[in-house]
Amino acid sequence: MSNYQTGILADVPSQARYLSFSIDTEGDLQAALRKLLTVADGESVVVGIGHSVTASLDATIPGLSSFPVFDDAQVEVPATNTDLWCWLRGHDRGDLIHLTHKLVNLLEEGFICEQIIDGFRHGSGRDLTGYEDGTENPVDDEAIKTAILTDAGLGLDGSSFVAVQQWVHNLDDFLSRPEEEQDDVIGRRKSDNEELDDAPDTAHVKRTAQEGFDPEAFVVRRSMPWADAAHEGLVFVAYGKSFYAFDALLKRMVGAEDGKVDALFSFTTPVTGSYFWCPPTSEGKLDLSALGIRTEEI
Repeated sequence: MSNYQTGILADVPSQARYLSFSIDTEGDLQAALRKLLTVADGESVVVGIGHSVTASLDATIPGLSSFPVFDDAQVEVPATNTDLWCWLRGHDRGDLIHLTHKLVNLLEEGFICEQIIDGFRHGSGRDLTGYEDGTENPVDDEAIKTAILTDAGLGLDGSSFVAVQQWVHNLDDFLSRPEEEQDDVIGRRKSDNEELDDAPDTAHVKRTAQEGFDPEAFVVRRSMPWADAAHEGLVFVAYGKSFYAFDALLKRMVGAEDGKVDALFSFTTPVTGSYFWCPPTSEGKLDLSALGIRTEEI
């Protein structure tokens, strides 16, 4: 049996919900998290815990930090630093709505639900622009090596770190451009997903070539489109055994390295940004022993 939240490396589901919570300063975090253990299985509910929660519990998770802000960034990328994050995964939206109510009620002793985003799988796993998402994702053993922490000790082995951003697309702008111009923004052809050898330096594929960093900056992406009555875009989700890779990728995207800004920013805007620690599992439940919370206390 794996000791990581299996939803991290599973294919993205057809339906999803992203729940963001803030700490209730008058609540009981430990009591709320103990109740969370009764529902969060790491498969249908993947959980991420923010730095503020560990600090409130006087716990230390090596490598867990707040979302970065780069002084030399040429575009603004907000750091919103949510306290607790739940990724609900399934195939029936109604089931996810009922699960949402259950989680919000279970956690009300220590957390306040601040945001709910509905996500979905588009086609074979495409962004709403029509381009395939996560083409360069590591798979199988390489995915585990990239995303899952090992040799860190009890309560830490099997855990992961995740960067989460909500991006808002201007689809009218992007889709009104000639397809060749769209391809130059992404760095791939929409028609066959082939990488363009002559793509501009600002093309997203070139800005984020994971093998072009030292050390290499691979992440496991599990992003999904989202939409509401007024807007749509992408919930960007990237897992790693540390935040190094995402830090490196984002720094280059915002032009903090060389002043060149990723062409994605010409049509889409990030509105949130948070870092989380995804605890390991033990016997089918989250293992929060690193936070001083043990399953036998349930």
